[in-house]
Amino acid sequence: MDRILIIEDEESILMALEDDLKLEGYEVTGIEDGQQGLSMAKEGGYDLIILDIMLPKMNGFEVCKELRQAGVTTPILILTAKSQEIDKVLGLELGADDYVTKPFSPRELLARVKAILRRAKQTELGIDVYRFGDVEIDFKKYEAAKNGAPIYLTRLEFALLQFLIKHKSQALSRDTILDEVWGKEVYAYPRTVDTHIAHLRKKIEDDPANPSYLLGIRGIGYKFRE
Repeated sequence: MDRILIIEDEESILMALEDDLKLEGYEVTGIEDGQQGLSMAKEGGYDLIILDIMLPKMNGFEVCKELRQAGVTTPILILTAKSQEIDKVLGLELGADDYVTKPFSPRELLARVKAILRRAKQTELGIDVYRFGDVEIDFKKYEAAKNGAPIYLTRLEFALLQFLIKHKSQALSRDTILDEVWGKEVYAYPRTVDTHIAHLRKKIEDDPANPSYLLGIRGIGYKFRE
């Protein structure tokens, strides 16, 4: 049974999430402040962390940052306000795997949860180790390095990069990428792909503003080029 930790201070949202996820068969723990949530997350044993941004004692950004710095690789799904685009961007930069904007439907959140857990359980990715330029990616061990120094990629970023590499030199539409990487059951805006590509470029490209590997194709989407 997958274990999910929810860190959310709005009681009505927390209770609704707990009920919905328990009905789906997940084991759920709910925490209402960031400091206690961080402590629980560090203890481990969870398959997914659902993390709100606005929390008492310690906000979600701080929690996410401390977890990643501590080497905790548990997937993180952040909850952001619909009007705060910067929350999504900063959350992803700090190591979150995906985000859902409030207000959200239970169906959308459950789809995201299932997609993240499915990606986290993938052990046979089709490509073991891949090298390009000064970057080396080990898809079996979920490890990455640039110039010999480790770089942190989320599970979703591994999946996105692997999909682009498997179809290198092909121009892939945003919709195709969403269907194959996020999953057909997940509703996401095409801009979501742009955001994740931008973060990947910052991690693997020498000059993210003028990428050599993750190329944008005007009016279509993206492709990976050696």
